[in-house]
Amino acid sequence: MMNIAKEHKVNEQIRVRQIRLIGGEGEQIGIIDTRDAMQMAREKGLDLVMVSPQAVPPVCRLLDYGRFRYEQQQNEKENRKRARGQEVKAIKFRVKIDDHDFKTKTGHVRRFLEEGHKVKVTIMFRGRERTHPELGERILVRVAETLADIGAPEGTPSMMGMDMNMIMAPKPGVTKKERAEEAAQASAEGETPVAAAPEASTPEVSATA
Repeated sequence: MMNIAKEHKVNEQIRVRQIRLIGGEGEQIGIIDTRDAMQMAREKGLDLVMVSPQAVPPVCRLLDYGRFRYEQQQNEKENRKRARGQEVKAIKFRVKIDDHDFKTKTGHVRRFLEEGHKVKVTIMFRGRERTHPELGERILVRVAETLADIGAPEGTPSMMGMDMNMIMAPKPGVTKKERAEEAAQASAEGETPVAAAPEASTPEVSATA
C-alpha cells in the first residue's frame, strides 16, 4: 500500500484547483478538477488524500483514510515488536561462578532464546584471571552445551578488554512464537499438537555473579 504521511492533506484540506487522481483500486483516472474528485470520493464513500504534493499537478488518491491509518498504526506496532524481538540481550558470568548461579543465569539465557532474542554471554575476568582465557572458554562451552536444544553459538568466543563474549542465537522452530504458530497450524489441520513441558519461571535479574 502507498505510504501516506500523517501531515498530508485530506478532503477539504486540499485547496488546489486540479489534481492527478488515482482510483481506489490503484487505477490512473487522470487530471481532473479537485471538486470533481471530491464528488467522486463522496459517491464512493472514500476520502481524497494528497499523496504527492510536489507533483504538477499534485497526485491524490481515493481511499478509506480511517482504515488506512488503522492499518498503518498496526504495521508500525508490528514493526516495533519485530525490532524488539531482534534485540541482543546480555547475561554476564564470572570466571569463578558456582553451580547455583550458573543454573540461574543459563535459565535467563534460555528464556531470552525462547522469546526469539539473541543473547550475548559475557565472561568477566578479574585481575590475573585474564591470563587464563581457557577458564572463560570452558564456561562458554558449558553454556552452549547446556542450551544446545534451543540455541547455538554464532562464531567463536572473542576477547574485548577484560571480557570474553559469545553470541547465542535461537534455533529455528524453538521460540515461543514459532511453537504457538505450529500448534495453531496443527489444530487447523485437525492434528493434536504435543503439549510442551511447563516452563519454570525465572525472575528478571541483571546482577552478576
